[in-house]
Amino acid sequence: MRMRFLIALFAAFAATAFAAPAGAAQGEWLQPPKKLPHVKPGDPAHNLDFLFGALKVAPDDVTAKAVEERIWALWSASHSDTTTLLMSRIQTAIEQKDLDLAIKLLDGVIKIKPNYVEAWNRRATIYYMKKDYGRALADIREVLRREPRHFGALSGLGLIMQDIGDDKQALEVYRRALAVYPRLQRIPELVKTLQEKVEGRDI
Repeated sequence: MRMRFLIALFAAFAATAFAAPAGAAQGEWLQPPKKLPHVKPGDPAHNLDFLFGALKVAPDDVTAKAVEERIWALWSASHSDTTTLLMSRIQTAIEQKDLDLAIKLLDGVIKIKPNYVEAWNRRATIYYMKKDYGRALADIREVLRREPRHFGALSGLGLIMQDIGDDKQALEVYRRALAVYPRLQRIPELVKTLQEKVEGRDI
């Protein structure tokens, strides 16, 4: 059933592409759900470009969330038993509020797999939790360098910009996130609030 949804979305995306020229509460960093779907290699849903196309044309929040979960599944897949084990230990450390240990373990993951986007994103999240915005921003930069469409990192960047009082930059970043994921939860409300604050109300 879900696969049919994705195929239908892909058809809609393809038609749009050829017709024209080429969860989280406020203050919380967007994170992958605890249970992620298994995406088989060879499945069209295994292709990030396909999924991001589907994400843009998702007709409702339920469909968008299903596509989002598949994207997180691909981002979270390390293809390494060692990395998977370390990421599990990192999650346990976070749940136990041992953020220093989580960072130390993430340092090791990044050293082993420097192109593993989710390790950079997870470490940025922890630095944000510790209010270490300089290091959080540095890690977000690494995430977006590898995956400019990472709506989780973009949302986190917006949160940091708001926290340091740069509402104009926060608004721009949130708009970038919505361009990637129009149904991203909470962000439209933040954009509306910041737009009124930065650009004023429409007359």
